[in-house]
Amino acid sequence: MSSLLSHHNDQPRIRKSISDSSPTSSAATTKSLRHERLSRLNSSGSTDGSNNTSTNHAESYFKRRENRLSARKKAEEESANNDYKKMYEKALATNQRLKSRLQTSKQELTVIQDQLQRAEKERPGDSSSNMLEAEKKESWSLKKRISDMEEQLKAKAELKMENQRLKDENGALIRVITKLSK
Repeated sequence: MSSLLSHHNDQPRIRKSISDSSPTSSAATTKSLRHERLSRLNSSGSTDGSNNTSTNHAESYFKRRENRLSARKKAEEESANNDYKKMYEKALATNQRLKSRLQTSKQELTVIQDQLQRAEKERPGDSSSNMLEAEKKESWSLKKRISDMEEQLKAKAELKMENQRLKDENGALIRVITKLSK
């Protein structure tokens, strides 16, 4: 085993980082590295049974490692997919909620617009025309009362003038009678 380790340390190692290899070729790279290591182990060792056992151990180690890496990679992909799926579902739910709020807002807007139109129709048509008619009637009646009062004032003034004339005439007649009676 010590000869194996010393031989293994003497040869240069080739390592590839995960960022250097693409996701699709990483499995192929891992397999090729494993086969390289196995071939080095097979070519460097003795022919006794201990080399076969170490090769089997190494091979099983690499298989387990490869299985763990592929399982980890699958888990990461699934978690990434689940994250995207969760984000999509969340965005979809938000969109649905906003669409329903928009729809209710539109309905409220149409109701308010209808109420406003009804109020506008009632105000100028009924209220304004009724107000105008009432105001016209009131102003007409006031004008009529004013004209009647003006006529009464004229009649009163005429009566005062006639009354004054009659008083003057009466005074003149009283003077004439007093002169005649003397």
